[in-house]
Amino acid sequence: MESNITTSLQPSSASASYPISISAQVGIGILALAFVLGFPGNLFVVWSVFCQVKKRSVTCLLVLNLALADAFVLLSAPFFLRYLAGGRGWEFGSAACKLVHYLSSVNMYVSIYLICLMSMDRWLAVSRPFLSQRMRTKRSLFFLLLGVWVIAFIFSVPMVFYRSNLKKTLPNNITLNFCVPYHWQSMGHEVFQYIFETIMGCLVPFSLINTCYASVICRLQSAMFHRRGKGSRLILMIICAFAIFWLPYHIVNIIQVAGMLQNSKAVLAAARIARPNVTAFAYFSSAVNPILYVFAGSSHIRQAGLSFMGKLFEATNSESRTTSTFTRSGRSSSRDESSALHTLSVKLSKPFKSKSKERSNSMAGKEAETLNSVQQLE
Repeated sequence: MESNITTSLQPSSASASYPISISAQVGIGILALAFVLGFPGNLFVVWSVFCQVKKRSVTCLLVLNLALADAFVLLSAPFFLRYLAGGRGWEFGSAACKLVHYLSSVNMYVSIYLICLMSMDRWLAVSRPFLSQRMRTKRSLFFLLLGVWVIAFIFSVPMVFYRSNLKKTLPNNITLNFCVPYHWQSMGHEVFQYIFETIMGCLVPFSLINTCYASVICRLQSAMFHRRGKGSRLILMIICAFAIFWLPYHIVNIIQVAGMLQNSKAVLAAARIARPNVTAFAYFSSAVNPILYVFAGSSHIRQAGLSFMGKLFEATNSESRTTSTFTRSGRSSSRDESSALHTLSVKLSKPFKSKSKERSNSMAGKEAETLNSVQQLE
């Protein structure tokens, strides 16, 4: 992320001893809630996958990686809370300033591209079931997950260069360090970062997700198969949650780029005012997924207790097998139906052919008898 909560939600006081601003208080509340709910919640998801699930489906392993990414980024919440509530600026040095924002950016890319893999897995299971079964191996999944993490680390590299721990002198002559965006006073660098984040973190992955699910919906409707399992509902909930929490951030990116290109101070001011709120909102996305899993697995809570998450993920495994089996059986039944129709048509055509042959033979016999009788008369 270009600007985390810490940048714009910093205390607006004239001195470090002043009360923190209202925006900083809102940021503290969001961060505290995200950490309290999200960090133990994601650890519970990790524990459930490792200790409660015997047969881990593709969806289950993707959710595991998503929970690990969310848990890692939530570890940065105490640093941001201290920054906001301490009133002493950034006290952890330049390396920590770059690292925590780098991890936030990695989390954004990992989350969205893991969701892309979930969507592609659904698309393959419905439209290419045989290819899906061949690709659903531990080796293939390992390389796909490795590729997602490598892409996320590479795409987040600009964050290291566009974030700096700078000194700022407050009106009361107190000098503090602040972890802020820094683009070397270059509009080109600033436009590049915002556009790159929006294209690679929003437009490209969401286009892929929409294409996959549009194909899946058309395929299932044509097959008159309207069953939606827990795995499909879970993935759709994750996609909707990510869109709700991250789209405002990318919209503000676009607004700020438009303001810079048009040199509009009003548009830039609106984007900078909105940025702290949408950034805090996006940060909370790391805490919301465990809550979604609780809703998705609520039917298992009474029976399984703390093991309900494992039952939910096992249900996604059985649903994947059911979907691919249905698709394969649908194709095989259509092939069987066409072959049966062909066999039936062959069988039906044989009597007609034999009758026509008998008729021709009888006519030929009659003609031969007539010729013989004529010759005898002669």
